[in-house]
Amino acid sequence: MTAYLRVNSIDVLYDRVRALSEVSLRVDQGDIVALIGTNGAGKTTTLRALTGLTPIARGEIWFDGQRIDGLPTDQIVARGVAMVPEGRHVYPYMNVRDNLLMGAFLRSDRSAIRSDLKRIFERFPRLEERLYQLGGTLSGGEQQMVAIARALMARPKLLLLDEPSLGLAPQLVREIARSILTINREDGVSVVLVEQNSRMALRISQRAYVLATGKVELEGLSADLLQNQELRRHYLGG
Repeated sequence: MTAYLRVNSIDVLYDRVRALSEVSLRVDQGDIVALIGTNGAGKTTTLRALTGLTPIARGEIWFDGQRIDGLPTDQIVARGVAMVPEGRHVYPYMNVRDNLLMGAFLRSDRSAIRSDLKRIFERFPRLEERLYQLGGTLSGGEQQMVAIARALMARPKLLLLDEPSLGLAPQLVREIARSILTINREDGVSVVLVEQNSRMALRISQRAYVLATGKVELEGLSADLLQNQELRRHYLGG
């Protein structure tokens, strides 16, 4: 089966420092794939390379049968790739409604946008309750919901999530995990999930890659990696 997303031996340099070295990965259509590892392992850099925010020095990135490395970010987004960055980054002086509509800025299908907003509110009813509240006044969990919902307003085929559970209480982490599964299963959106919460990431994904110092150290089925003793010691708390 041809991979939906294929990353072939990419290198990324920051001022001659090699941030990624020969990183390869694949995402099949409809899958959730996790990228796990410690801080500084290269997880966020990988996502930035996929969206064109960080240029690659070597290698290739293919999505949905087309090569996308070297394209500007807006063209990659237009092809169906959306990213939720670490730290949420809601617009603090815009209300929730306007934050969500920013995700649809490349679209002109107004009736479909209204329909998508309705679906967002069914999935995240708390956002409808906060519709005209400024983004900067929301709780951390609510801001994360806005960030994910805003990305969904672009109708992505592939959703890149960078640390969606960071700084959230356990109950909210479970809520975010359920939302990711729902988006994947009901909307048919493929997902690349970067997470420090390795146990959660492995439980909801089909495949996973472990990054360390800019290289893929381990890869495989998530269910198998959950039982890997070395991985358990280093990333899952024993």
